[in-house]
Amino acid sequence: MRLLHTMLRVNNLDESVTFYEKFFGMKLLRKHDFPDGKFSLAFIGFGDEKNNTVIELTHNWDTNAYDHGNAYGHIAIEVDDAYKTCEKIKSLGGKVIREAGPMMHGTTVIAFIEDPNGYKVELIEKGTF
Repeated sequence: MRLLHTMLRVNNLDESVTFYEKFFGMKLLRKHDFPDGKFSLAFIGFGDEKNNTVIELTHNWDTNAYDHGNAYGHIAIEVDDAYKTCEKIKSLGGKVIREAGPMMHGTTVIAFIEDPNGYKVELIEKGTF
């Protein structure tokens, strides 16, 4: 067994794909439109689906907003340098909602970014956890 993907419902598929490509260097792996069901799927990630876990972005054509509820947390991405990554994301127009620094009650260096749909992306600095 292996973990295949995590699915996020998004308001604007192109905007979301661009966000993950621009700020994290992910690639669009495949996209499918389902006109009869009025939805589209896009799979993005750092490598092919055969060898990597990816993110499935789902856009329901007739839905403009979603309630995230209070149970969802975040996606976590390992980065070489959380401080530099935050600076790069800010310089590209991204929204850093928690600057890089040690986590509360620990030494792991983390930061949080917010995607266009309000989902949180945690950056975890390599070698600090």
